[in-house]
Amino acid sequence: MKIETLEQKLNGHKLNGFSLDDIGDDHLYTGLETPMKTDAFKLSDEEKKQRIAILFEEIMDVMGLDLTDDSLKGTPQRVSKMYIDEIFSGLNPKNKPKVALFDNKYQYNQMLVEKNITFYSNCEHHFVPIIGKAHVAYISSGKVIGLSKLNRIVQYYAKRPQVQERLTNQIATELKTILNTDDVAVIIDAKHLCVSSRGIKDDTSSTVTAYYGGAFKKAEKITELQNYLNS
Repeated sequence: MKIETLEQKLNGHKLNGFSLDDIGDDHLYTGLETPMKTDAFKLSDEEKKQRIAILFEEIMDVMGLDLTDDSLKGTPQRVSKMYIDEIFSGLNPKNKPKVALFDNKYQYNQMLVEKNITFYSNCEHHFVPIIGKAHVAYISSGKVIGLSKLNRIVQYYAKRPQVQERLTNQIATELKTILNTDDVAVIIDAKHLCVSSRGIKDDTSSTVTAYYGGAFKKAEKITELQNYLNS
């Protein structure tokens, strides 16, 4: 059986008529859902960690690193644990935060804003960090959620290989579903290390994305939200 090398696969691969070399570092966003295989959870977390450790050890070996060195010999296991239990834990639905709704007994009918939610994600194109802050807002339709749950929802979707536009929309869609309202806004301001540490190496720029739903589509509500964020 002929086994095609990764290089051969990539050389022949085209997307929308363009080769990977043509695309280069261009930004790609293929849809709202994180691209996952249908059998993504066939292996348990422990089995995934064992497999990743083996594969990462091979990467280190190919790079010429001495895996018998005391500082390096535990690295494959540390990386595999970090991938599954930490920075990519948002890929597994079992880690989705459980959210309880409460009646809006205070009858607070104005926007609620949780700003400056710090998150760490990873660019799905180069697997290097995206570091940023998320601002989320909603107007209650009769139910509210605990403030910490807003942070947890942001963290859950950030902890996976991401594209910032997708992350913005995933957070907004989740909040709309939980709160049963379209009156949701999400703004993300983030620095991409694939831009600042490699490629163009621009350390000063950041990327801003926004989702405005329901009442937040009105200019006066966007202005009100911006005033909260700038206060």
